[in-house]
Amino acid sequence: MAALKKYFLTGLLILVPLGITFWVITALVGALDQSLLLLPESWRPKAWLGFDIPGLGMLLTLLIILIVGTIGTNLIGQRLVLLWENFLHRIPVVKSIYGSVKQVSDTLLSDNGNAFRKVLLVHYPHPEAWSLAFETKVPGEVSVELGEEYVAVFIPTAPSPVNGFYFYVRRSETVALDIPVDLALKYIVSMGVVAPTNKTGKAANYVGD
Repeated sequence: MAALKKYFLTGLLILVPLGITFWVITALVGALDQSLLLLPESWRPKAWLGFDIPGLGMLLTLLIILIVGTIGTNLIGQRLVLLWENFLHRIPVVKSIYGSVKQVSDTLLSDNGNAFRKVLLVHYPHPEAWSLAFETKVPGEVSVELGEEYVAVFIPTAPSPVNGFYFYVRRSETVALDIPVDLALKYIVSMGVVAPTNKTGKAANYVGD
């Protein structure tokens, strides 16, 4: 019975990551394939082949991104983008949504972007607990009121780091960690299952108190 349980758990450990990976890729490809709807119906693969080709829409999406990026890097394209953004900023509701999303995307995707400055430990959700957090930027208005002794932190939730809490805490009440942001994200996504590594790249063994 113990051997059967061992085999079953081993099978789960092998198949669950594969299944989730397949599900995510399938969902992503299916979502990107919707770009085929931008084409006239007579141009779509199903019209001249009689069946859909999974992934073709993803290639079309990548092609559109490359074309837009190529246009946006030259002088004329930059002027067109500026005119388009000025137009969006004149629409009452759209300007708030677009402006916020634009700032976030510029921070995360630009070459000189600095979404998270460093990894910190902060007391959350109570004074006796510690949570991983990322230092972000303090808005000027808030900095004037709180002073330089406070830092802005984003505390992500596990296993989905895109959600979390945004706080201002005293710098003296934080602990800076000498680890890269992507490694801290792995800890959060895996809920601590991913083992830390030492300088040799091998998993370190930690003994609890």
